[in-house]
Amino acid sequence: MRKGDNVILVGMPGVGKTTIGVLLAERLGFGFLDTDILIQNHTGLQLQQIIAIRGPAVFRQIEEKTILRLSVRSSVIATGGSVVYSHKAMQHLRHCGWVCHLDLAPQLLMERLGNIDTRGIVMSPGQTIESLYRERDPLYRQHADFTIATDRLAPNQVLRKVHSAFAAFTR
Repeated sequence: MRKGDNVILVGMPGVGKTTIGVLLAERLGFGFLDTDILIQNHTGLQLQQIIAIRGPAVFRQIEEKTILRLSVRSSVIATGGSVVYSHKAMQHLRHCGWVCHLDLAPQLLMERLGNIDTRGIVMSPGQTIESLYRERDPLYRQHADFTIATDRLAPNQVLRKVHSAFAAFTR
């Protein structure tokens, strides 16, 4: 077993990491942490402002530093979708606990996300959600201890699946 007892949620923007994270933390009696909120609190800027003003590369550096400073126990951590671009950040998260990849089909992501220009998503100019999904999905799967398909599931159904998988890993 790893040193940490945390549950770390990774996945595309809009997959439900924060929603499921809050519910899972409540069920487990854990704390809840959203790394996007930590970044916003630390910088005083919204994610999209950081990306627009400082650029995607600087945003990823800020995200990596934020992750590497994490030192919590018995917490559910919802990460930003771009965290998988940092091998160091993902190694740290895997050391902190169990990494759960929440997966949702690209067409369903597009329905959930709406206007992606205001969402604070690290994307290349002209990139689509579908191409971003194809780029990131292998990285999420590489770093995850388990993947939960969330297509057409209600939050309580996803919660049960994540909780069961975490319980199986920590027995």
